[in-house]
Amino acid sequence: METIIIILAGVLVTVATYLLLSKGVLRVILGTAILSHAAHLLLMSMGGLKTGGVPVIGEGDGTYTDALPQALILTSIVISFAVTAFLLVLAYRTHQENKMDLSKIARGLKNE
Repeated sequence: METIIIILAGVLVTVATYLLLSKGVLRVILGTAILSHAAHLLLMSMGGLKTGGVPVIGEGDGTYTDALPQALILTSIVISFAVTAFLLVLAYRTHQENKMDLSKIARGLKNE
């Protein structure tokens, strides 16, 4: 199961790289969102599939699951949503002010 998740993360990185190299701003924003999802899957697969109980103090010896990968993924999800929202607002405001795509402004082009 973990092998399939790692292969899926690789496919998502490939798609994200293709979108990041395109000229459209919305494609670049979608590429960053897909790349962050690939990072989430990679973090989840690095944590591994473990079965066990909740790590509670006072209980007997046993197998416990590690909560660190779950905390890292949750933090990564929150940060990626914030970055995606910021990029969408930046693209919207730039289009609203200049009436052109952000990539055209970055390349120094006038109205085409």
